[in-house]
Amino acid sequence: MSHNSDDLQIADTGNRTRRWIVYVIGIYILTLGVSLMVRAGIGISPQSSLTRTMTLVYPPLTQGTYNFILEMIMLFLTYLVLPKDFSLKSFASLIPAFVAAACLDFNLYLTSIIQIDIYYVRVALLVFADMALAFGLFLMIRANLILMPVDMFVDTVFKRTGWKWGNIKTVFDCSLLAIAAGIGLLFLGKVTFIREGTIINAILVGQFIKLYFFLFKKIQVWKVSASPKNADPVAEPGQQTLAH
Repeated sequence: MSHNSDDLQIADTGNRTRRWIVYVIGIYILTLGVSLMVRAGIGISPQSSLTRTMTLVYPPLTQGTYNFILEMIMLFLTYLVLPKDFSLKSFASLIPAFVAAACLDFNLYLTSIIQIDIYYVRVALLVFADMALAFGLFLMIRANLILMPVDMFVDTVFKRTGWKWGNIKTVFDCSLLAIAAGIGLLFLGKVTFIREGTIINAILVGQFIKLYFFLFKKIQVWKVSASPKNADPVAEPGQQTLAH
């Protein structure tokens, strides 16, 4: 699920069972971050803003359910963009999407007791939520398994057009925000869940992921340098050094 050389350097290519465990843990931590972001109450990410808005438009369905519906729509759009690359294996992306939906609803339930009125505490909670969300994404990238349909769609547009992946993701996120705002105005008479926290999220998540990449690489370098294989060989008895 890598998009650039940095991702490829981080990606784990070892035991598949271990990678799936890391992947599921990443999904859980990511959805915990989304849930905390919602509880901060000062704005959420583009995808969450759309699915959260829908819970106000039609409350019987949960945000996790709307999230899964969005993933299915994105899978269909992926097929429309590049049909020749679409196969039955593409439907496997709905498995982690379903897990994410279930984890999201579970974490929203767990965090429902959080009620914060002090603004700077809300900001602090949002920053912590972004840290968690980014760490979840980092673990999923590290696991190097399957893309979820939303990311698969962006990746497919990238393959189809050759445009920069980051630019496509930005346009995609802005489109989700516009749809969320439009639905909010149409059905609720106001824009909901799109606030200053949405901008903070857009800035911080990417920076936190870069930080985790940096720290991971530093730890790997430290492990290699500390390995006995890289220790200076001990001179055998009778050998003398020529350096002074």
